[in-house]
Amino acid sequence: MKLEFFSEGPALVIERELRLLIVADLHFGIEADLAIHGLHFKSRTSERLERLMKIIDLAEPDMLVLLGDVKHCIPSLSRQEYLELPVILETIRNRIPLKVFPGNHDTGIEHYLLESELQPRDGTIIDGTGYLHGHMYPSPELSGHLMVAGHHHPLLQLKDEVGCATQAPVYMRACLEKERWGKAISKTCTPPSLALLVPAFNEIAGYNILQIFKKPFSPVSRCMKKEGTEIILADGTYIGPLSSVCSDETD
Repeated sequence: MKLEFFSEGPALVIERELRLLIVADLHFGIEADLAIHGLHFKSRTSERLERLMKIIDLAEPDMLVLLGDVKHCIPSLSRQEYLELPVILETIRNRIPLKVFPGNHDTGIEHYLLESELQPRDGTIIDGTGYLHGHMYPSPELSGHLMVAGHHHPLLQLKDEVGCATQAPVYMRACLEKERWGKAISKTCTPPSLALLVPAFNEIAGYNILQIFKKPFSPVSRCMKKEGTEIILADGTYIGPLSSVCSDETD
């Protein structure tokens, strides 16, 4: 397996027989939700879509895999999404074949996808690797495979000695504890033992990696082992184990 990182995304290429471009959590339409909460921003859909198209040109993949939360508003579609989503998906499919693993924000997205594009919400295998959004227990089909997931928006925050902070989207590679899957996984199959969490493509979506352990909010994060979890920057720079960049605040 060959990995190639694109910090312009963040986006990741996983290459075996196929060259797959992996993108998670675009959250198109997020501006409409922010407006409801009193934060008014011009839609950045055009800029976000243009950025995605540039990465597709750079990566030259065989297929685009979207790990869910393509849209933002729940439980339905906002007017912004109703107008923009068809254009977004048609622009992408005119450039490249795509597969979409719907996330918890993707209510109704199946009406805008071709049958061949829509993938199971609990994941499936593409070219030897397991993919899903990450808000559900994985399908038994993913047993024994690397599981690549979105949903968690991992973000690393670093502070210096005077309190100045910077933050950056990161990948998290973590081992999963079989015992924590509980009854959700059949006794006759081996659950996924390794997960790679992909950062959000949306530039304003992020969640501190410490909180992923302190307040886990998905079956995946509840099964992750803190010890041995590794951090990788969006450009592929290997940072090291979680313990090397974070104080022990999650215990």
